[in-house]
Amino acid sequence: MSGIEREAMEYDVVIVGAGPAGLSAAIRLKQLDADLNVVVLEKGSEVGAHILSGAVLDTCGLDRLIPDWKDRGAPITVPVKKDRFYMLGEAGAMRIPNWPMPPLMSNHGKYIVSMANVCRWMAEQAEALGVEIFPGMACSELVYGEGGEVKGVVAGEFGRNPDGTPGPNYEPGMELHGKYVFICEGVRGSLAKELIAKYDLSAGKEPQKFGIGMKEIWEIDPARHREGTVVHTMGWPLGKNAGGGSFIYHLDNNQVYVGFVVHLNYANPWLYPYMEFQRFKHHPMVAELLEGGKRVAYGARAISEGGWQSMPKMVMPGAALLGCSVGMVNVPRIKGNHNAMLSGIAAAEAAHEAILAGRASDELTAYEEAVREGDIGKDLKRVRNVKPMWSKWGMLPSLALGGFDMWTNQLFGLSLFGTLGHGKTDAEATEPAERHKPIDYPRPDGRISFDRLTNVSFSFTNHEENQPCHLKLADPEVPIRVNLPKYAEPAQRYCPAGVYEVIEEEGQAPRFVINFQNCVHCKTCDIKDPSQNINWTTPQGGDGPNYPNM
Repeated sequence: MSGIEREAMEYDVVIVGAGPAGLSAAIRLKQLDADLNVVVLEKGSEVGAHILSGAVLDTCGLDRLIPDWKDRGAPITVPVKKDRFYMLGEAGAMRIPNWPMPPLMSNHGKYIVSMANVCRWMAEQAEALGVEIFPGMACSELVYGEGGEVKGVVAGEFGRNPDGTPGPNYEPGMELHGKYVFICEGVRGSLAKELIAKYDLSAGKEPQKFGIGMKEIWEIDPARHREGTVVHTMGWPLGKNAGGGSFIYHLDNNQVYVGFVVHLNYANPWLYPYMEFQRFKHHPMVAELLEGGKRVAYGARAISEGGWQSMPKMVMPGAALLGCSVGMVNVPRIKGNHNAMLSGIAAAEAAHEAILAGRASDELTAYEEAVREGDIGKDLKRVRNVKPMWSKWGMLPSLALGGFDMWTNQLFGLSLFGTLGHGKTDAEATEPAERHKPIDYPRPDGRISFDRLTNVSFSFTNHEENQPCHLKLADPEVPIRVNLPKYAEPAQRYCPAGVYEVIEEEGQAPRFVINFQNCVHCKTCDIKDPSQNINWTTPQGGDGPNYPNM
């Protein structure tokens, strides 16, 4: 904010976000030159606190970064032993055989992991190399140089009053300047969003597409536990209402990851993704697994699903977008962590080469070329049509056509469909409520399914209440004046944490209430609001979820 004087610290590379992309970049930079000054800024209270992923990890990125990760004690110890895929109906399930699927879909040789714990371990490796890592340091602003280049970020601002004015214990934070700034915020980060708009990085690209992923960790009956088993499902309960599916991963210690993904391009504003997840757990196949078990954690985050044709330009003067800030998830594989790591390696190598040549604050074009022409590009290009096929033609046709398309890409390196477009944004896909019927969801039973606010308490989310609301409305009247009559205000339903409410009391006009204290930083509101009236920004550092082993 103008008028505030801040101290500045100079680094060779400033990295925003201690996820797999940011930490891979930091490690690779120090591997290349131990004398480089590298800092990683993480908004979570600790590294891993805001990391949520499935996750079955393809270790190809880590193999390249730290080949001896096994010897170093990486928390990657549960190899996939069984890989199953089911189509669900309300009362039963049909297994889809593995043999027709392209080899890229196989999970054998991969590992079931907690990416939060993998990132904690990666942070230890980075610090041992001399990387400075500062958790609890939200990056609230970008700093630009006189020529319009990205010069650095503002981090560590604390103590603003709810109205935005400095409070009695206000700390202005610091400016951290770098020859290059890497933006590794994850999906729909506020700084990446600003940069994509400022430099028009999405020009000529398809709109980015997203899903909302919700996940619970369960401790189950040891008799039902099958360590190393991976299960994915499609179909019920979503049906024709939305695309998506589930994952069930059996890790060690009798724990199971149970997750559910809903593609955010659904049309019906009455859809309630969180309740679809809770209903899914009552399917006989899932309920039998969870019976007598205990849910120990919950969380949610958005997933980038646009793939190859939606990746924006990744570089601008002084900065680069990495990992999910670009959108590098391979949708049919449900994997992106390997590409995030590979992007960190590529960005580090490009920055090291530039700094060695005496350059600074220019565009790291070598990084973008490495991503698009290297392993990341190959991984994403061969599956580029799966998501748009699903959106255009539905689940069953896309299974057949998508499988065929992946096989032709696998065998011949080409697609008979070319490159299909996505069309609308997920916000634009939302249709008026009057075109759809409300959906009647069963009440959670408190054993297998849970109400939203109870589950949010298992994300260990906390926000200091005496700060500005980090969920900004461009026009405070839009939720009641536009979204409520036209779309039945879907923020009440698409948010997986109960942040948004419409309060209707007798004799009074409806009120739109934002319970920002509940926010798990998934960014769904920023993506799905049909009026694009909500802007997600960072709260003060250390606030938000505190995920243990997600």
